[in-house]
Amino acid sequence: MSNLFDSDSPTNLAEYSVSELSGSIKRTVETAFDQVRVRGEISGYRGPHSSGHAYFALKDDRARIDAVIWKGTFSRLKFRPEEGMEVIATGKVTTFPGSSKYQIVIETLEPAGAGALMALIEERKRKLGAEGLFDAARKKRLPFMPKVIGVVTSPTGAVIRDILHRISDRFPVHVLVWPVKVQGEGAGDEVANAIRGFNALEPGGAIARPDVLIVARGGGSLEDLWSFNDEIVVRAAAESRIPLISAVGHETDWTLIDYAADVRAPTPTGAAEMAVPVKAELEAQAAALAARLQGCINRQMDQRRQSVRALMRALPSLDQLLALPRRRFDEAAAGLGRGLELNTINKRRGFERVASHLRPDVLSNRIAERRQLLNDRMARAERTVERLLDRSKSRIDRAEAILASLPTRLKTQTDRGRERLGNLTRHADTAIRHQLTRARAELSAQDRVLQSLSYKNVLKRGYAVIRDEDDRPVSQAAALSAGMGIAIEFADGRVGAMTTEGGTPPAGAKKRSAKPADPTKQGSLF
Repeated sequence: MSNLFDSDSPTNLAEYSVSELSGSIKRTVETAFDQVRVRGEISGYRGPHSSGHAYFALKDDRARIDAVIWKGTFSRLKFRPEEGMEVIATGKVTTFPGSSKYQIVIETLEPAGAGALMALIEERKRKLGAEGLFDAARKKRLPFMPKVIGVVTSPTGAVIRDILHRISDRFPVHVLVWPVKVQGEGAGDEVANAIRGFNALEPGGAIARPDVLIVARGGGSLEDLWSFNDEIVVRAAAESRIPLISAVGHETDWTLIDYAADVRAPTPTGAAEMAVPVKAELEAQAAALAARLQGCINRQMDQRRQSVRALMRALPSLDQLLALPRRRFDEAAAGLGRGLELNTINKRRGFERVASHLRPDVLSNRIAERRQLLNDRMARAERTVERLLDRSKSRIDRAEAILASLPTRLKTQTDRGRERLGNLTRHADTAIRHQLTRARAELSAQDRVLQSLSYKNVLKRGYAVIRDEDDRPVSQAAALSAGMGIAIEFADGRVGAMTTEGGTPPAGAKKRSAKPADPTKQGSLF
């Protein structure tokens, strides 16, 4: 601070520059309010700026103060600020000399009380519930025996060790761990991305797609579990196509992801117990079922064996069953010889009846009929060939007549073509002459227009064109100065001249102009 006194000032007050006064106010405010706690409602919060800093305001029913959270402080906050949230901010008050404003630079931020957070959770719960994200109809059943389990949790905490240990004890299966932050800034985004990342895996791909997901975190305060109340986490859990188990906090801790998940587990260990059955119990149950099945099979076989024995006692003996077929066989064997003799006699009689019809005269008549039929067909074929030959000869005669008349036709067509070509040539000549006549007329008209617009016609009426040293036309006297060389263009040629001051020619100009000019020399106008 500098104290400067003006000898002409009527008072002894010190004179400050604007920068000095602003700097003095800034130091005074920062010294007086270097550490304050302010309670108010967040207003105008739009999330972090592209630089990572967050700008908003704190207000109550009567006043408002600007606030800023720098990037490094914002990443260490336990929960994310939201519009309308009542908070307690700790920091220092400073000024911004560039616009004569003051603001609080927040170092820590905490909710004004658990009631405020609970009210915010209830409001968000009503909003998401109205969209149907918590409906029971959306929830999926867990698979009885999953082959792959996906776990979304911190890789360094005790939660993942408890889950792996419990799964290994009950039913060892393949476990995929997606490491995420479970607390602080960005934790909600990482959890939501992990859920969507597991759902994006293709079945049968290089990385096995989980059959069930577990989102787990250990116990903590409401602020510690706040990331699992983020809207993005709730929506990702509701959209998951893979059945999801929520295991956040202890049995008494409830977050919004518990309502959107398909199943809520009281603890991470309970989630592992829900995900897989007990292998020893399954083996014992399978052994008991196998023993029961074997006992049922043995009893069934005994019952079938007794039934077969009872049926065997009701059946007749083998001799009784074969007695009637044996008698029929003996009777058939006894009548077989006589049957063969009678069959031979019948066949012989039939042959003799057929042979009696095969006489030489019958064969001669059939041969004569066939020969006559063949002769008739040959005669018809000869007549058909003769008709075809006559038709072919007629066609050949007509073709020869056409060939004989072909030169005459060609000559006639040639004459017609020449006559038509001559007509077209005459028409073309006439059209060209007409086109040239029209072009000459148009050119003459344009030449007359050009001559009427030419400035040389104006020169013939006694006018002249003044040109400067660069041969550019001069339209105003102000463009010329004394002693400048100019050219004056008349209708019959150009003359050179020098400009003078004033509007009258120099003395003696008339006398000199009255003398006859030497045609061989060009005199001066001045």
